[in-house]
Amino acid sequence: MLGRLLWALAGAAVAGGIAWAVARVGLETADQLSSVIGGTVGLIGLAVSLVALRSPVPATPPVTGGGAGGRWVRAAAAHASYHAPAIQAPVRGRDSQLADLQRLAADREGGLVVVCGTGGLGKTTLAAQAAQQAETGGRAVFWVRWQDDAARLAHDLTRIAQVLGLPETRLHDAQNGRAALVDVVWEQLAAVRGWVIVIDNVDTPRNLGPGSEPPGSYRGWVRPDGAGLLLVTSRDTAPTTWGPRARLVPLEPLAPGPSGAVLRDAAPAAGTAEEAAALGERLGGLPLALDTAGRYLANPTSRYRTFTAYQHALATEFGDLVGAEHPQAADPEVARSVVRHTFDLSLTQLHTDGYTLARPALFLLALLAPAPVPRAFLTPALLTDATGQTATAAELDAALAALHQYGLINTPATPPTGSGGGQALTVGQVVLHPLVHDVIALTAPPGTDHATCHTALDTHLTQTVHDTTSAGRAGWLTARLLAPHLPPLLHRTPHADFTTTRNLLTDLAYTLDDAGAAGEQHLLLQCLLDAETLHQGPGHPDTLGSRNNLGLALNALGRNQESADLHQQTLTDSERVLGPDHPDTLSSRSNLGLALNALGRHQESADLHRQTLTDRERLLGPDHPDTLGSRNNLGIALYELGRYQESADLQRQTLTDYERVLGPDHPRTLSSCSNLASALYALGHHQESADLHQQTLTDSERVLGPDHPDTLSSRSNLGLALNALGRHQESADLHQQNLTDSERLLGPDHPDTLKGRNNLGIALYKLGRYQESADLQQQNLTDRERVLGPDHPHTLVSRNNLAAARAAVARTQRRRLPWQRSRR
Repeated sequence: MLGRLLWALAGAAVAGGIAWAVARVGLETADQLSSVIGGTVGLIGLAVSLVALRSPVPATPPVTGGGAGGRWVRAAAAHASYHAPAIQAPVRGRDSQLADLQRLAADREGGLVVVCGTGGLGKTTLAAQAAQQAETGGRAVFWVRWQDDAARLAHDLTRIAQVLGLPETRLHDAQNGRAALVDVVWEQLAAVRGWVIVIDNVDTPRNLGPGSEPPGSYRGWVRPDGAGLLLVTSRDTAPTTWGPRARLVPLEPLAPGPSGAVLRDAAPAAGTAEEAAALGERLGGLPLALDTAGRYLANPTSRYRTFTAYQHALATEFGDLVGAEHPQAADPEVARSVVRHTFDLSLTQLHTDGYTLARPALFLLALLAPAPVPRAFLTPALLTDATGQTATAAELDAALAALHQYGLINTPATPPTGSGGGQALTVGQVVLHPLVHDVIALTAPPGTDHATCHTALDTHLTQTVHDTTSAGRAGWLTARLLAPHLPPLLHRTPHADFTTTRNLLTDLAYTLDDAGAAGEQHLLLQCLLDAETLHQGPGHPDTLGSRNNLGLALNALGRNQESADLHQQTLTDSERVLGPDHPDTLSSRSNLGLALNALGRHQESADLHRQTLTDRERLLGPDHPDTLGSRNNLGIALYELGRYQESADLQRQTLTDYERVLGPDHPRTLSSCSNLASALYALGHHQESADLHQQTLTDSERVLGPDHPDTLSSRSNLGLALNALGRHQESADLHQQNLTDSERLLGPDHPDTLKGRNNLGIALYKLGRYQESADLQQQNLTDRERVLGPDHPHTLVSRNNLAAARAAVARTQRRRLPWQRSRR
């Protein structure tokens, strides 16, 4: 009945077109066709479109010049409904993408380009700017707004093909069933050059039609076969959606500089470029959020009129400023323009598509810290506990994949580290854009609430931490990812359960120490210290222990003065509260000695270590690991004082005892071996030193992994030994690798990074590359004066090395001067 009704409505002139559609998709009735196109309304729309298209488009005189598409430019301009939206402000931070699109628009080969990314990244703005560039370049540009209606798209593309010269005879062929309309349209688009068609906001690509085949089959309305450029914008970032011949242009958030420029374009009087960049970074470089903030700051009635004031207000008023609701959010066009609602469009679509876990999974991620989350933490049991509905692994996998496809989550890769078995070790992770994180956290999905979700998160975080600390080295990467998410767990822990939770997180801090993850360890230890001070008081033994551990983490981060100050305070309090012979007091004194050594106060350090060694031998015995640690530390201080033979004797004894007590692969044993090798190097035993350093490096890479700080130190030491043996190129290669890794893992200002740059400069000097050496030493001297101070021994070494390199440069330049004979 429905089929007969539609035939009657369309009339005889359209009957052939419907017959074409039935034949095209392999259906037997118009009723079946209606379900493919989108129901009764969609079919009627297609029928009416075909009737309308029987009337030819008024002829437009051809235009000469302007490139291959010059004759169609005036024809395109005559159709206001297909004009691109106007750009109100400069497009910032997208220069490379715009250049690529400009090149593709000018390319004679044409093709399909998909600008994709999550909501709010400025896909439409970028496409509009590209369209404007194409018009300026003499292209015929047509802008089509996707309305989730395949029949409407068919109408628009057919009209555009007519503007581009589609013969009436071919249109009649489609209407009379002798050809498929979609093929007729693309036949014309493949024959005519010089056009750019933009289909904006194709967020439901499976509905593009005709039929139910995906766009990547290239048998529908979106194809890469035209002689011009078809540009699509979409939130769907999956290459499989668009097929192998589509060129994807994925958009990322803007960097702080361009973000600040967007803000200053909107509100030039709101502050400096640096202040604007800081606000742009806080807003995650999301163009929609930047536009929202800029318009707010430009309004003379706004409460906050500067970038800095707005940024500070976000801490307490995020929901009112960036996350404000809009009363007309039900309108998709309004929702796209409001930060609070733009992500909800994607979530609603995913829910409609059957991914019912997408919204609650994203909400749980938003309740954690804005940092990467271990993928293994997101389990069906967690979702079940949070939502009260049974979740399966397959459903969760599908939901996360869909969230990733729509750009709502990202899955950055973790660099592999060597494992004990020689295999690469990686941990899958999930991360949210900062603004997605903050906006999604504002509203709990239907059927869930914040309290229930926090309870589920705390239960599963506790279990995951326990599993991680029990996993040995296999848990190191997971421990690093977990650390940022644990402070809220400690804050939410009831007082009665505080000790249990504190002990568990302390165990994780020790795991982070083993992993050499000083940054994550510092974050966790600071949280533990704050909580213990609140719950137990500043003088409690546990609080003193946490303060001692925090000082060690500061020292590992190169913040040596802060470390020394904290250790001095802790030592004073420990001697008063625990007594001078308590093991924790001895540990505090030893750690103060390490911090003083790092500050260049080597004699004070040696005195403290000698006193601690004497006390530990008396109280703990000569074979206790802490006693061996004191002997090792005293050896290091003696080395820094230039007493190399005493240092070597102590380190040789310590290495023997470590191998016997802890085993040859224990990290302390490896450090002791490295320290002995350094002392031998200072004594001139370069080959023996190089052999020991090579052995230590091999063992460290196997036991700790190539990125562990101890491994970096071992590689650096081997480079020094090779340099002393005259193997300067090998030395330079090792130091270059080490400097790159140190800058990446420790940061450019860490003392070990500065040491690595100094060592590379020495190796380059030995290779005769004096100017490069001088440049490195100049940079290093400046950084060491700033970080360590002008009187630190390492700063003095840099000053000396720079002088030597400059002198070598001067000698080389003098040799190159032409000889001149004196005239009589």
